[in-house]
Amino acid sequence: MNVNHVEFLISAASTKDFPGKRLPEIAFAGKSNVGKSSVINRILQRKNFARVGEKPGKTIHVNYFTVDDRCYFVDLPGYGFAKVSQAEKDRWAKLMESYFAQNRIDLGILIVDYRHAPTANDVTMARWFLDTGCPFVVVANKMDKLKKSELAPNLARIREDLELPEACPVIPFSAEKGDGREELLRQILQVVS
Repeated sequence: MNVNHVEFLISAASTKDFPGKRLPEIAFAGKSNVGKSSVINRILQRKNFARVGEKPGKTIHVNYFTVDDRCYFVDLPGYGFAKVSQAEKDRWAKLMESYFAQNRIDLGILIVDYRHAPTANDVTMARWFLDTGCPFVVVANKMDKLKKSELAPNLARIREDLELPEACPVIPFSAEKGDGREELLRQILQVVS
């Protein structure tokens, strides 16, 4: 997979919109302001392929991208900070529940903020991956915003707070500078190959 041929496929607002063609699905989950779209753009080496907004909550549907006709990258709506109505948050929750219930995920990528302790929602998401046995990796984004002395302790806190088994990779990442991209691509290739 060389991420040369990338296409936006669909912005799924309900389960009937999910693609019928079965390809491995790499699902990106995380809170609204953690930089999910920026991580996707960095992996794809595209500037604004996945829409990045100044305000949290830009992703309001389950967005599918086809990568080299070998897999889907799935950008899930973020949880947490989005300033939208409760009805819209409820719609997102139903959409997410139906997506997760279909067991479509071949690899989950849980993106957390390297600078801060994981949120309760981050812990819930990690617990879902662990309880269902769905393979996943944790991406600690925004490492470029930390001092070198903060890197190791923050990574240890993320692993501890999420109660991750030793085998679960935690990848230090910078969507801005590209650190961690190759390691994350290797994890994705293990599922896609």
